[in-house]
Amino acid sequence: MSLYKLGSFKMLLASALCISVIGCSGSISKPAKDGPPIGGPAAFDTIPDAVPRAEPLSKYGNMASYEVYGERYYVLPESKGYKERGRASWYGRKFHGRRTSSGEPYDMYAMTAAHKTLPLPTYVKVTNLANGKQVILRVNDRGPFHNNRIIDLSYSAAMKLDMFSKGTAQVEVEALDPGINHQTGTPVPVPLQTQPVMTSQANKSKDEIQSFYLQAGAFSDQANAHQLKQRIQDAGLRNADIHQIPEDALYRVRLGPYSRKETLEFDKDRLKAMGINSRINSY
Repeated sequence: MSLYKLGSFKMLLASALCISVIGCSGSISKPAKDGPPIGGPAAFDTIPDAVPRAEPLSKYGNMASYEVYGERYYVLPESKGYKERGRASWYGRKFHGRRTSSGEPYDMYAMTAAHKTLPLPTYVKVTNLANGKQVILRVNDRGPFHNNRIIDLSYSAAMKLDMFSKGTAQVEVEALDPGINHQTGTPVPVPLQTQPVMTSQANKSKDEIQSFYLQAGAFSDQANAHQLKQRIQDAGLRNADIHQIPEDALYRVRLGPYSRKETLEFDKDRLKAMGINSRINSY
């Protein structure tokens, strides 16, 4: 359906937000106005590479599988041993500040990248096979969704690899072990792990919530639940699933879990713009 047939400003808004969540240039056709920062390139040569460190998986963007444009992608359970050669592209100012698949804002000056199947986040070494230049990046987004591309780079990464002017380059992508110093090859000391302090809901910040979901619909027919889930995923909301409570026969389409109120409210507004009135549940 074209934008002209959506019929309301809210639906236009929903489409715009969909683009922002998908994030990288590979997720949709790259808009004509995408490009480098206005006013010319920044001092990209002074921007340091990402420093690999042990991180928990992002709460967003790490579903077992997801579908884009009729093709299903399966997220790898771990990045260890991953190495692949293929074509890289980059994305710039059109997406600067917009939400990535991991929920973080896209920063075209940061040393980051988008990948279809690596866990978020993953640290990778990217080598331009034409000139031998290398960068270390933090993968925090999904894409690019083109058959001939394996990774989408930030603007700064593209500049440091000297592939900016051509737009794409043949590269090798290798996942890095965050426990190794990749300059010296020596192990990185693992920080002491402390037992997290459990706090009651009443003691949490007003901006924080725990284990909450948005219920977008409940159906006795499983096919209807799958139809709504697919519609939500097609709009760029990748954290939707179908949940069935043992004591009833309903198939509930839900989004989450959410740990921050601001993220929940953001997605609630997006559903509303799609004509879906959701409610908050804690199951």
